[in-house]
Parts: sequence; structure tokens; C-alpha cells
Amino acid sequence: MQSIRKSFDGVEILHGVDFDLHAGEVHALIGENGAGKSTLVKVLAGIFPDHEGIIRVEGNEIKLHSPRAAVDAGIGIMYQELNLLNELSVAENMYLGREPRSAGMMVDFKEMNRRARVILERLRLDIDPAQPVGSLRIGLQQMVEIAKALSLNAKILIMDEPTSALTNKEVGHLFAVVKKLCGEGAGIIYISHHLDEIFSIAARTTVMRDGSSIATRLVGGTDQNELIKLMVGRPLVAWNVRTSNTKGKKVLQVSNLGLQQPDKKNHDMLADISFDIAEGEILGIAGLLGSGRTELLESLFGVHGARCGGSVAIEEKQVSIRTPIEAMRNGVALITEDRKRSGLIMGMSIRDNMSLVSLADILTWGMLSNALQRRRALDAIEKMFIRCRSEDQDVATLSGGNQQKVIVGKWLSTKPRILLLDEPTRGIDVGAKWDIYRLLDRLAASGCAILMASSELPELLNLCDRIMVLRQGRVATIFSRKDASQEKILQAATPVALQGVLA
Repeated sequence: MQSIRKSFDGVEILHGVDFDLHAGEVHALIGENGAGKSTLVKVLAGIFPDHEGIIRVEGNEIKLHSPRAAVDAGIGIMYQELNLLNELSVAENMYLGREPRSAGMMVDFKEMNRRARVILERLRLDIDPAQPVGSLRIGLQQMVEIAKALSLNAKILIMDEPTSALTNKEVGHLFAVVKKLCGEGAGIIYISHHLDEIFSIAARTTVMRDGSSIATRLVGGTDQNELIKLMVGRPLVAWNVRTSNTKGKKVLQVSNLGLQQPDKKNHDMLADISFDIAEGEILGIAGLLGSGRTELLESLFGVHGARCGGSVAIEEKQVSIRTPIEAMRNGVALITEDRKRSGLIMGMSIRDNMSLVSLADILTWGMLSNALQRRRALDAIEKMFIRCRSEDQDVATLSGGNQQKVIVGKWLSTKPRILLLDEPTRGIDVGAKWDIYRLLDRLAASGCAILMASSELPELLNLCDRIMVLRQGRVATIFSRKDASQEKILQAATPVALQGVLA
């Protein structure tokens, strides 16, 4: 790719970017959210055909007028945001538009499921190809997205944040597949905010900043500090401890919380969950995929209604939270793990999304006040450092990190006493993570009680006053900050039956 330029509404987003890829190589593309990485690879994937510059594949200049043209040229892409149809099966999603046919007419579902099963087994996934993809958790949906990309048999494969919702075991399986693909001569463009992954899998890395390619480095000839400085334009001082950890009175007390599996009265997704949080405290939730982290947060927010048992007290007053509306009335806010499906309404502006959960506060004589709505959005944009053209910009056009900041700003407008966060920095670059970490520190210092689930153990160890480890829907243990370590957390999270095997 040579001198690639791309503009939207007369504003240039890519400023003459150069990028190259060798056969059999993993070339990492890194940069902050909004640096232009996704735009660049969408140019290569034929999604943005109206661009300037030259694209050559195996020395031949090509014009990519559509995604189909890119596929025909041997270019496949796995998107950062899931691009799946929930009502269709896993196999149907993998081969959508490329379904095998019998007699040239009817879809051959048997053959399609067979092909899908081969690729799923390659990723060591025990998933039924005929299962509706909407019934899968987000981590498994991301693996289906990866399987869909692998089904293209592309010689150039773009992987945009492929591990953002995967467990360590799944990441290991993915890396093994990537190395095998490279051994077969494929070239991989690998986009990730996890710099440790870059050093594990890539040979070279190109850094983008503000729509330009800043530098290309051999991975063996650089380190994380240099890459961070290139990405953000300045060194980031290590931030390992909170500035304030003064705790006040207990704000939330949970006793014997349980959650029944739908349609299975004798099977509990959560059982005997008991803990408390004080004002000014950040309590982390760790656990393996399927341990109940998300279900716990959803239960406290009233998502699962009457299927939840146990008792919840807020500021020593027993409350019944059976709907999200009741949770909000009790000062509880939930930032979900899936921005696209449950965090934002795509097609609506930043301003309108910001107002969704606090409309009552911006009414004047019973009518929505555009002035108050605009003022609130602009205030959040400034405080959250959201990169956008204006408050009227469609949230779908923002980078993942800026979308996440809109969600955080939206819920903070409700002034919550208890803030629940599920993977708050998934798919976010190091600079945006820094902004959110500082924000959480300020919220805790102001007295907000924070309950945060994360699969990134360094994040929990750096941010949290205590870390609660879930194992198979129950509390395995709760560590203090000084007693916690990655090794102890992983051991506590691992089912007892597997601990001897994994030792």
C-alpha cells in the first residue's frame, strides 16, 4: 500500500500511509483508537474504494471496488466489531454469500456444516455448526468471526483485535493457527492493543498516529516503551497504584445471591454469592470464561428479573431490583461488555446516545431541551477526551475507544452511587485505557463504589482494592490488594478437578 489517502465529508483521515506485508509474515499494525488503523485495512478490504494511492498484491497493481473484489484477490478480514447475524447458524454465518450448492441451486447444508466443523475443530472449538450464533457468549462469537475469516483461505488475512474477548487458552489456540497459516505462506496483518501479543506473534510492527504511518520496527529491535511513545507522541509514566484508596461506609451488601439457568430449575448459573463494597472502593471480579462474571453484574442490574434469589442492600436498606429501571432508581449503573449490541444505538448521534438514560434531567416544561442536551454532550466530550467532529456525529463512525467513552459518559450522567463495569477497556488502546483508569480513580475518590469485571489480570491488580475470584458461579476467594497476584488468581479461578492437571 503506497501513499494511501482517504477522506470523509471533506476531512482527510489517512494522510499518505505506506504499508507492506511479506508472505509468511505477521505484520502488526498498532496505534491509538482513531489513529486510522481500521480505516486503512477497510481500504485494503474493498470497503472504502474511493481513496487515493496504490495497492499492489504480489507486485500487480489492483483496484478494489468492493469487498467481493478483495476476496477474489485473496484478501480476507476479521472485523473488530462482530459482524454476525444472530438468527443464522454458525455455519450459515461463516459461509454467508458463499454457500455450497447442490445441483447448482439449493444450499447444501450438510456440506456447509461439514466444512464449518473442520475449521471449528482447527480452532479446537466444541461448537455445533448448526447452533444459532446468537445463543453463544461474546467470546465464542468472536471465535466464530475468526473461523469465518479462516474459511476464506485468504493469502492476505487481516485480523482486527481478534483476541479482545478470548480466554488465554483460546488465544493460544489462535496463535497456533496463525503460525500454521504463516508456514503455508499467508501474510497476516495483525491489529491489537495488547502489546504483549505483538511481541509474541509478530515479526514487524508499523505504528500509526493521527492518520499517518509514523514508523516501522522489527519487533526484536524495539520494546513496549518505544512503541507506546510512538503511538501517543509522549512516554506514559507507569501507573501501578491508585492515588486514593480511602474507604467509607458500606454502600452495597449482597448475601446468598443466586441465578437459575433458564428452563432448568435445578441448575444454578450463580449460587451463594456474598460480598460487600464500600464507598470509594474498587472491587474487581476475576474468573475464567463461564465463571459467572457477566451474570453477576447483570443480576445486580435487574437484567434477569425473578430468576435471581438472595438479598441486596444499598446503604443498609434492603432493595428489590428486578428490572434495570429499578436498578437506576437505586443509583446503580451498568457498562456492558458489548458496545455494539447493548451499549449504544448505532445510527444515533453522540448527543442522543448520551441522553438515553437521563432524559428526565434535560426536560424543560415537559419538553426535551436541545440546549441542555447539547451542553451535557459537549461537557462529556471534553471530560472524556472523546475524539469526534461534533456532538452530532453518528456513534457508528467513531473508533471503538471513543465509542466506549460515550458509553461511560452516558452512564456517569446518572450520577451513580454504584458503578458496574464489564470489560471496560476491551478493544481500547493504551492511551484510552489511561484515560479510563484515571476516571475510575477520580470516581472512587469522590465516593462512588465500583464493581469491575475484567479478563486482564494486570488491570485488576493495578486498579482494585480487592479482587473477588469466581469459579463455576461461586465465590472462590476474595484477595486484598497486597495478597493478590496473577498466579494466585488463576489458581483460585481454575476448577478443582483441573488444578492437578494444569500444575
